[in-house]
Amino acid sequence: MKFFKNKLSRINFLILVGILTYLYTNMSNDNDYVEAISKASPSVVNISSVKNSEKRLFDGSSENNIMGSGIIISNDGYIITNMHVIEGKRVINVELDDGQVYTASLIGFDERSDLAVIKIVSSDSLTPIEVSNSSSVQIGDQVIAIGNAFGLGKTFTSGIISATGRDYGNPYLELIQTDAAMNPGNSGGALINHKGNLIGMNTKIFSKTGSYAGIGFALPANKMIEVASEIIQYGSVKRSWIGDFRVKTKRFILNGKPTFGLEILELRNYGPLFNIEKIKAGAIILSINNESPTWENLTEALKNSFPGDEIDFQILQNSNVKDYKITTEAIPAQ
Repeated sequence: MKFFKNKLSRINFLILVGILTYLYTNMSNDNDYVEAISKASPSVVNISSVKNSEKRLFDGSSENNIMGSGIIISNDGYIITNMHVIEGKRVINVELDDGQVYTASLIGFDERSDLAVIKIVSSDSLTPIEVSNSSSVQIGDQVIAIGNAFGLGKTFTSGIISATGRDYGNPYLELIQTDAAMNPGNSGGALINHKGNLIGMNTKIFSKTGSYAGIGFALPANKMIEVASEIIQYGSVKRSWIGDFRVKTKRFILNGKPTFGLEILELRNYGPLFNIEKIKAGAIILSINNESPTWENLTEALKNSFPGDEIDFQILQNSNVKDYKITTEAIPAQ
């Protein structure tokens, strides 16, 4: 029996199959969102932190109350949040997905990554979030941001990865950029993928009004776990440090040939790199450990060294090229 009477019927049938496939795919994506949210939601908490010496207003409210979010990373009560949510002498209250509220203790923090670890004691076993390898995220990946937006309670927004490796030139920090809506209160919340796994912690927004403007940033999950593990083990982060500075890639002509390097834009703290021969803003890094002067090589050199290790730099300043061995130090308290 002939199913298609003519070529036109066959084309119409293929078009119908395409439409149905598209609709089914989008329905599946919707279900993916529901499943991802259901999986991750119990691991994200609301945080309210109040200064011990808070000033009470006439109606009983407090001008020192900060609303934020946190992420459960262990079933025995360790939670990650942003340092700016709990900084200062504060009482930290944590509300779980089931409505239970606990007072948390501060374990430690790292100012440069704006990360803090707090802990609650619960008789119930908590649900730690499942973590994915954040180095595998790609621009265009679908994501969901979870957080206590404006203190209204747990809120879910969706978007895509807009960019990776956002750094503002800070060699100690790289961020994931997303267009998933983030607002005050989202700080410390989770950025998850379509499987409901953690890929980052919502950290800051770019906005002229203080509210959502289409650009939000998250600390990558790999960095979160690395920093949190050190805080839990040592109470602080034992990171190698050569000074606080920013860089950008600069292309120029050297000895008649086109080349590139990392131009030092500004110095905020004089450290080991700048204590030698008065290296200043405008100097250009030409090589790092005899490798190309790329952003990746600079961050890798810092990440893979311990305080006291040496990093080799070749630097151009005032038309002179010199080699330097920079001994790293433990990152100082700010």
